[in-house]
Amino acid sequence: MKQKILVTREVFDDVLDYLEGYFKVDSNQSDNLLDAETLAARLADKAGAMTTIADRIDSKLLRQCPDLKAICNIAVGFNNIDLAACTSTGVMATNTPGVLDDSTADFTWALILATARRVTESERYLRAGQWQGWKLKQFLGTDVHHATLGILGMGRVGQKVARRALGFDMKVIYHNSRRLPQEIEHDAGNATCVSLDELLSRSDILTVHTPYSQATHHLIGAAEFAKMKPGAIFIHASRGGVVDDAALVAALQSGKLAGAGLDVYEGEPNLNPGFLTLDQVVLTPHIASSSEATRHNMAMLAAKNLVAALTTGNPPNLLNPEVRGA
Repeated sequence: MKQKILVTREVFDDVLDYLEGYFKVDSNQSDNLLDAETLAARLADKAGAMTTIADRIDSKLLRQCPDLKAICNIAVGFNNIDLAACTSTGVMATNTPGVLDDSTADFTWALILATARRVTESERYLRAGQWQGWKLKQFLGTDVHHATLGILGMGRVGQKVARRALGFDMKVIYHNSRRLPQEIEHDAGNATCVSLDELLSRSDILTVHTPYSQATHHLIGAAEFAKMKPGAIFIHASRGGVVDDAALVAALQSGKLAGAGLDVYEGEPNLNPGFLTLDQVVLTPHIASSSEATRHNMAMLAAKNLVAALTTGNPPNLLNPEVRGA
């Protein structure tokens, strides 16, 4: 008899076809977010699940799902999953690293250029019928070429963002939990490792690529914004919670920062209403990895993780390898 699994949100048809070759699949193709009670009920008799960052997997839910053996997130981030609780209950947890790095780096550059050159602000102006013709000082923006790009978090995505800066003749500096090997720094736009304070004070454009955890909660807040260069641009496409959004709103309202490009927010899908009052902010709804090819690859990798977890017990992207000894 085939094991039962749950796919918590809509995925591509061929991904479902692949899973149905191994499992009896309960799929949520209507794409409605399952609340905690409904999620627990749907998972109660399942051996595994493909989840998203919107699905909270915690000890309370796991206690209600005694048959559960694997949770496979369609994301690199996994702050929606209590790994310790998974390990203690013998549940494998996986993510989808690598397949979305280039698309996320591309989108980071979309935010950088749109913010620096006031693209969305000027488009709204034009669409509202306010444009009356060319003016010398109309929508003056910030040059990206030859500017100093600061990268907070120089992992896979941060490095790809840095490589793209070569085409703009930028100076790249970064701050990371550890310095990268010299050959990687060279490949990443001849990047230079600096302290966090130096990163803040020198960056014309600062982009954040740090995973969220309790250790990185509000890593960037009022004190950090105060240290940034007046007129700098702030970009965030990693995870909500790394940045204190209220402090960012205040820094933008005060004129300390020239603008911000944001794809992630605290408490999303809710966001600080102050952002909506600021013309110099580019806002997108957590779509940095949302190209068709990349999102398909993410879903298929999660599916392959789930198949491996429930057939061999050895998924390729296991987040809690200690579960094997639990």
